Amino acid sequence: MELSSAFQVTPADGDRPGAFASFPYDRDLVRRFKESFPRARWRGAEERWFVPGTTAVRRLDAWMSQELEALDRHADAKGRDAFIFDPLTSPYLAAQDDLQVRTPYSRTVVEIMRTIPWAWWDSANRIWRVPFRSYEELRRRWPEIEEAARRNEPEARRRRREEQKSRPSGASDRVQAERRRRRYPVPGDDLPPLERPVSTPAWGVVVFEEIDEGVRDEAVREFYPHLQGNLSGYVWARWRMPWLQEVYSTKPAPEGEGLELRESRGWWLPSRDELQERARRLREIERAQRSREAGGKTQVDF
Repeated sequence: MELSSAFQVTPADGDRPGAFASFPYDRDLVRRFKESFPRARWRGAEERWFVPGTTAVRRLDAWMSQELEALDRHADAKGRDAFIFDPLTSPYLAAQDDLQVRTPYSRTVVEIMRTIPWAWWDSANRIWRVPFRSYEELRRRWPEIEEAARRNEPEARRRRREEQKSRPSGASDRVQAERRRRRYPVPGDDLPPLERPVSTPAWGVVVFEEIDEGVRDEAVREFYPHLQGNLSGYVWARWRMPWLQEVYSTKPAPEGEGLELRESRGWWLPSRDELQERARRLREIERAQRSREAGGKTQVDF
């Protein structure tokens, strides 16, 4: 598949004039796009950008043509030659018009693939597509990708579940018991916003509903490494899982923002990747519920 086919512009068919844009995820490309279209907004439910305006289609077509012209026309040929000379052989990789990566779902794989220049997710075929120009970077990261893929094969996951069940009650049970309490310690002088998705290192993206009593039990430090110093400075915040529409409507934090707060404050505004991961899990929950209602036995846990 030609890389240019991953750059698509679709006129909006709603009441608001504008156009939708989709293109491979690349940090520099997204930065240039935002600079050219500051009013653009990411539509998580549709996995594409919306650019308002009656001239959006023409402006997007011109911008994409310019980006494609800037690419090294010989880069794919060089990458293909490198692949032929030193190919990767793996059940998770196929080479056709481009390199196609298909693995069991793994958050590690997603995070790595997002760092591969010009790699993009083909949702119709449920594979990652990587142009040959990015072969060297894919080859460099491949051991991590393949290891994560094998670790997430259904059989490997089943073995881990069985091993976990056979172990005596311990740390895992304590973590689950704490999770069921639906509480989270936050600094009393730096409270999270209520009723909007927020990221935490312990439970992922959640929504805090209310602030409760102060934290007193020293034993909870086992579950919350961000607790520092005297516990008197912390209070419990009660949380719930977000609704899918809440996740879709939440504006992601700028890339990299909040990383320094993971070990100090313990909460931060979620990134685009974190929101997408939570949305994916919520969609799985919805599918599992529909399956159970229809008489199936599928079960998905957060």
